[in-house]
Amino acid sequence: MDYKRRMHKFQVHLGEKGLGGAFIVPGSNLYYLTGLNPLGTLERLFVLIVPAEGSPTVIAPRLYEKELEGFNGEVVLWSDSENPYKIFATKIKETFKEGEKLLIDDTMLVGAFLKAKDVLDKYSLYSMGPVISELREIKDKDEIKALKKAAEIADKMFYRLVEEKLEGKSEKELANMIEYMIKNELGADDVSFEPIVASGPNGANPHHRPSDRKIRKGDVVIFDYGAKYLGYCSDITRTVVVGQPSEKVREVYEIVKEAQETAVQRVAEGIPVGDVDAAARRVISKYGYGKYFIHRTGHGLGIDVHEEPYISPGNTKLLKEGMVFTIEPGIYLHGKFGVRIEDDVVVLNKKGIRLTEAGRELISV
Repeated sequence: MDYKRRMHKFQVHLGEKGLGGAFIVPGSNLYYLTGLNPLGTLERLFVLIVPAEGSPTVIAPRLYEKELEGFNGEVVLWSDSENPYKIFATKIKETFKEGEKLLIDDTMLVGAFLKAKDVLDKYSLYSMGPVISELREIKDKDEIKALKKAAEIADKMFYRLVEEKLEGKSEKELANMIEYMIKNELGADDVSFEPIVASGPNGANPHHRPSDRKIRKGDVVIFDYGAKYLGYCSDITRTVVVGQPSEKVREVYEIVKEAQETAVQRVAEGIPVGDVDAAARRVISKYGYGKYFIHRTGHGLGIDVHEEPYISPGNTKLLKEGMVFTIEPGIYLHGKFGVRIEDDVVVLNKKGIRLTEAGRELISV
């Protein structure tokens, strides 16, 4: 990843918007701009100061000295005998003129903000989220390559799952297996999020937490999980049946599959994001299940598993080349079962291309 180019692009972006700079704390924005992912910062002040012009500065505990050796900018290290907020305040005054418009990372802890409030009150402060998301939602070729690799790992995991004897295993057991295999056998850095395994009536809860319920013959089982590769996430959902599916299950599954395919085919550069959601929703409503599709059709995907753009009703943002997002319609029948099919999609060469490619036909295991 070309972090130097990203930082320069972000600084230009700040200048174009009339902003003086930004304060960024450990998390996905820091990783996006620098490749830094410090662990265990906890209560210790670790902040990146990015002016619209000039070199960025990172203020960090001395214990991160080794990790910061390759940082392209000024490094100010503080020891436990010092007050880091005084150092932070001094650097703010040295870097920015009073009254300038500055951005604060949305994930900065309130406590950290309050400890520097006397100085920060002299500036006009705004949320950084909407500004940096304009850059982060367009993926470059290196990011797409990492996302594709994360998607391939997710695909491999699904084929491992359908080879398993699911009957008699608990949801927790299978969720733990997914996490272990992704981390230790399939080449990922980590899972994107805690895997969801929802069987039988639990499948009617889209964000069901895996339980001790053991999978039985006839169950519809939803698997929703993802892998991280070089810090970038995949997110896939597949629904299978243990034994032979009933006619009702077949009917609902085929409707969801048609809705998902219709939405993927609707993806094109320049159309409103909400059109993709509407395409899936129309199919499900046509068959009389509209009230059972209870969430948005998808969400952006990148360093965070949920980011811009959000594939939701009425979203007028236009799709652009390089955007990556999920398409995951579902139908949830309370007390019975649920069906969801989810793929990761990139806008490439003006159309939607699936990154996840695992089979979408109804599988009996």
